[in-house]
Amino acid sequence: MSGTMAAALRGSLVTLVKGLSGPRWQHLASRPLSLSSSLSGAEPPPARADATFKVTMVPGDGVGPELMTAVKEVFKAGDVPVEFEEFHLSEVQNMASEEKLEQVLTSMKNNKVAIKGKIHTPMEFKGELASYEMRLRRKLDLFANVVHVNSLPGYNTRHNNLDLVIIREQTEGEYSSLEHESVSGVIECLKIITREKSRRIAKFAFDYATKKGRNKVTAVHKANIMKLGDGLFLQSCAEVAQLYPKIKYENIIIDNCCMQLVQNPYQFDVLVMPNLYGNIIDNLAAGLVGGAGVVPGESYSAEYAVFETGARHPFAQAVGRNIANPTAMLLSAANMLRHLNLEYHSQMVSDAVKRVIKQGKVRTRDLGGYCTTGDFVHAIVENLTHPPLTAKQRL
Repeated sequence: MSGTMAAALRGSLVTLVKGLSGPRWQHLASRPLSLSSSLSGAEPPPARADATFKVTMVPGDGVGPELMTAVKEVFKAGDVPVEFEEFHLSEVQNMASEEKLEQVLTSMKNNKVAIKGKIHTPMEFKGELASYEMRLRRKLDLFANVVHVNSLPGYNTRHNNLDLVIIREQTEGEYSSLEHESVSGVIECLKIITREKSRRIAKFAFDYATKKGRNKVTAVHKANIMKLGDGLFLQSCAEVAQLYPKIKYENIIIDNCCMQLVQNPYQFDVLVMPNLYGNIIDNLAAGLVGGAGVVPGESYSAEYAVFETGARHPFAQAVGRNIANPTAMLLSAANMLRHLNLEYHSQMVSDAVKRVIKQGKVRTRDLGGYCTTGDFVHAIVENLTHPPLTAKQRL
């Protein structure tokens, strides 16, 4: 072959490779494209992963196992490159032990990412105050819980077009599991608030607002009554706010916050609060956009990310009846894929879920329909279309 022909061939190959380059995750998720389709100018087929991401799965209690089955079915239909390591951990189904907890923790520490259902906490005292749910959070230091309350297009509620974020500290506060009976008939329950963890969650909230382009952070508290405990939390938030002059900072008392959320939730953007308040506000806000079945959530530490439903309750009355709404868990799974830099697959799953809800033909009972969980999942699978590559992904 002459030098001129070799140079021409090299130039053609360079041009072809540039034309086939996709999004930044395609170095992990790509497959060869046929020469004929590329030269004809046809749209390249969707990328397929050569690498598989391992994720820890803990189905939990209530409808958790059914929701996880929905996630696995959708992922399989969408050819999502995720392999689940599944562990059944339950305090109410005799599937909880120190050995099982260590297995789950080892898997989470190895994989760094997990998806889980609600682990039901029994109200009976059996010698251990801290639930397995709390012990998981503490051992992984999952200090920040994020719930994005977003209205679903096509499903009308009293307040439409809502878009607010609730961030709660979830390793201390009233959930410190420090209770004792000082004298017969008198229980003391300690609420722990520390400057270190209050400043940490406040910084997380302001960093989140900065990264997501949000304009305001509101600290929720009860410092008018708990002047020292909530007072320290409020002071910590105010100190951190001074480091972010471009973001507006406000504070509001928890009881007023609940009323304002029901009357005019549009005034809020990002809310940050201690543990118990966040648990209540999560569920209240979820009710504004359709209930526990539609709001995704996630928890973060410095190293790990756990994806779950935003409003956490086991929905025990729906167990085994094939009526649970898998929307929240599927949207959480889509957020998990985005966290893994699988943007393409994340968009594919979330688009399918939102498309089914917007069409309004297939809805579970909590959304006013008559369809089963299986019907809903089947409709989502039917709507798994490949989203077009963005200009950024084509570079």
